[in-house]
Amino acid sequence: MMKKCDMYTMLSKVLTLRWCKNMTEHNQPSSADVPPPDAILMQMLFGALMQRSICVATKLGIADLLSEKPQTATELAAKTETHAPSLYRVLRTLASAGIFAKTADQKFELTPIAALLRQGTPNSMRDFAIMMDEEWIWSAWGELMYSVKTGRVAHEKVQGLSSFEFFTQNREAGMVFNRAMTNLSLSVIPAIVEAYDFSGVGKLVDIAGGHGLLLAGILKANPQVQGILFDLPSVIEGADELLHKEGVRHRVEFASGDFFQSVPAGAGAYMMKHIIHDWDDEHSIRILQNIGSAMNKNGKVLIVEMVVPEGNEPSPSKALDLLMLVMEGGKERTKGEYRKLLEASGFNLTRIIPTKSPYSVIEGQPA
Repeated sequence: MMKKCDMYTMLSKVLTLRWCKNMTEHNQPSSADVPPPDAILMQMLFGALMQRSICVATKLGIADLLSEKPQTATELAAKTETHAPSLYRVLRTLASAGIFAKTADQKFELTPIAALLRQGTPNSMRDFAIMMDEEWIWSAWGELMYSVKTGRVAHEKVQGLSSFEFFTQNREAGMVFNRAMTNLSLSVIPAIVEAYDFSGVGKLVDIAGGHGLLLAGILKANPQVQGILFDLPSVIEGADELLHKEGVRHRVEFASGDFFQSVPAGAGAYMMKHIIHDWDDEHSIRILQNIGSAMNKNGKVLIVEMVVPEGNEPSPSKALDLLMLVMEGGKERTKGEYRKLLEASGFNLTRIIPTKSPYSVIEGQPA
């Protein structure tokens, strides 16, 4: 099975070739497989327009409408209350990159990539695409130069609040963010459950585990494991329904608090997905030290994050790292950086287990 990171690399090459196909004859000679540098750069400079086009089509529900049957832009415009000629131009651009396809009779149809923008499909990225079109994301990206020059968080400059404070005060934005994170979790949970052996854990604490989606997946696959879901009180309130639905509520204990102060004690493993990358080293060390103080003697800490490759190879972790720069002040880390972070927190890096997704399980044990 192809790993998602390999899929993204291949997709990047395919899109580059498609976008540059009609440009190469007017530029310097190039091989059949590699477009000339100026054509590649042009494609990259138009990247933001492509992203926003994807997001607009997603918010309009185009993929869901096309799941019924191929349709013209006029038909789709009538259903989405949009301007048909303008919608056609957006869909034509997307079709040129393999997102939708235009037929000979001027209808648009789904492609495997476009199918990922549907609601409720396996590996759907619909809610993540919707989030990436939100104004609070774009305004932070617009201040990338500020973060590069100062090392400070662009989102805080624009909004006057940290992202967590912003989502608390802006309920709709918080809901968009939470749906996007759930969207991503749904696609990676099976890969995490398959890659790591949780069978000998005994009791697993999911630190800042939200509504417990990942924890539920692990417990369903490991009937002997008990769970503790740890998060803020306002977040924990929404977990009960999900865990009942997943059939594991009777095996989960709720605990709330601030992981900068303390975490539940006495467990064999402490897991964090998409948590450590939100924070700089100083804050991350504080979280990890609190976990080290709470865990059993032979306990483990499991950090579920992307690991940045050391070389020049494409990786979604490198783009996500820039999102952390402008939105959170955190960062994605290399294997060496995780080793140093764990050692500074009183742990040894024991192993990094890759999964069939861009994420890995970084395992540490007390030094």
